[in-house]
Amino acid sequence: MPRPGRHGAKGSTTETSPLLSDRPRDSYTDDNHGATSSPTPKSDEPKANMRLLLPAVGAGMFMVALDQLLVVTSYAKIGNDLKALKNTSWIATSYFLTLTIFQPLYGRLSDIFGRKECLLFAYAVFGLGCLGCGLSQDIVQLCIWRAVSGIGGGGVNAVVSILLSDLVPLRERGVYQGYINVIWGTGTSLGAPLGGFLADTIGWRWSFICQAPLSLVVLLMVCFLIRLPKTSHAHWLTKLGRIDVLGAATLALAVVTLLVGLDAGSNLGWSHRAPLVALSLSPVFFALFVLVETRVAKYPFAPGHIIFSPALFACYLTNFFGMAGQMATFFLSPLYFQAVEGRTAAESGTLMMPATLAIVASSVGGGWIIKRYGRLYWPTVLSFALELSSVVPFALSVWLGSTVGLCVGLVLAALGIGCGITTTLIGLLANAAPEDSAVAIACSYLFRSLGSSMGVGISSAVQQQLIRSQLEARLGGGGGGGGDGNGNGSEIAERVRESLDYINELPRDVADLVRSVYRLGTLGAVVPTTLLLTAAFLASFWVKEKVLEK
Repeated sequence: MPRPGRHGAKGSTTETSPLLSDRPRDSYTDDNHGATSSPTPKSDEPKANMRLLLPAVGAGMFMVALDQLLVVTSYAKIGNDLKALKNTSWIATSYFLTLTIFQPLYGRLSDIFGRKECLLFAYAVFGLGCLGCGLSQDIVQLCIWRAVSGIGGGGVNAVVSILLSDLVPLRERGVYQGYINVIWGTGTSLGAPLGGFLADTIGWRWSFICQAPLSLVVLLMVCFLIRLPKTSHAHWLTKLGRIDVLGAATLALAVVTLLVGLDAGSNLGWSHRAPLVALSLSPVFFALFVLVETRVAKYPFAPGHIIFSPALFACYLTNFFGMAGQMATFFLSPLYFQAVEGRTAAESGTLMMPATLAIVASSVGGGWIIKRYGRLYWPTVLSFALELSSVVPFALSVWLGSTVGLCVGLVLAALGIGCGITTTLIGLLANAAPEDSAVAIACSYLFRSLGSSMGVGISSAVQQQLIRSQLEARLGGGGGGGGDGNGNGSEIAERVRESLDYINELPRDVADLVRSVYRLGTLGAVVPTTLLLTAAFLASFWVKEKVLEK
């Protein structure tokens, strides 16, 4: 049965159909790794369209990118203010959770309602969520509004990428993706030090509140600069019936139970009933999600023939594991700088800048390599090998206390993931059928955001477990043995996991002990990060080569 809403009249371009959907699939040639050549688009029109598209979508991408590292460098300050440092991982995971659920939905929603409408909705929801975050009074409210922001942020990422695939010839796709990544990288580069500066001066809340008016400005830019005709006349109730609600619900339950289980285990102990129940339910919900997407849903947002396609699945796995490892290091580093080295949020943000700039450089470089040589296999393998190699300087630097070495590790990881994400995206577009391109791209964001939430959740669980157990063991659970003379070790262990400010109130020898335990917790979290990056590297060997024609 033909997919509804994908094509308009012959020769026409609609908002809900790929602008290059009629490109030929001929001239295929065999090559190593099962390589075949890609189709050659016929029109030079996309370059003209991009002059209007780039300013409109680029401003939004800049804002969303700015947001991610505005928040990363503020985690410790937020935890101190809300007395919930041990729960700050939920600020990230709540955002990535809704990102995970809604990003693939935007692939289907953009086919049903149109690219422009979905982008407008995404900017509006993102701005509302940011405003709510800035006004939150406790960690629960903040995480709820952060989840709302994730609904919008997911739409910005997915719809912009889908628009690029509609407008840009495949061989040029890496270059334009590089342009977008420059915008994204500029936002993240500025976001880290700016977020730290705001947190140290006028307060972390303004990192969120300032984004609300920016969202309105970007929304107006999209409204007036992007012009695409509407052709779908179906009633809105009919359109809503095509949304895979059951698939989204089962995926949400699977991810939530997994993250809740990891968090509960690290804070309550792994023998407690809560983590055991949650972690037992998670694989059940994941299995139900796969069943719904492959057997039940009429319009699945993650169709089985796309997800499990041999030509696409390896790209999805590299995205999942690569982003999991990357976000783990990005989450751990600012907390390490502030808890162990005693740096301010602004200083932590500045130290993150080289890594964010490296992502931009490698992403653009990956796009130009593909344009120059028309191949993606070895650039992909080498990219994830480089990302894996980053754990060596990262771990050694945490152990030895070298700030420069830790920054080198972050840069190596950023160089790897920046190029790898670009090359695997081209691999998806080259191997997916034209009518599946929007959903295939959205599914890539599903795996990226799912990996991000898993990476942060797993690394945070390991870190908090080690910090809690080591503090209680070294400070003692009784009345002050090894403590500060005024309270027992368990109380100190709990309070330093609620606020880093409390460390400064402790006697110097106890404060030094606490900082050494935070160092140990960070080092322990490198272990699962290494396993995740190893999996990404191994998966890259199964990426299918495809020689791209000029």
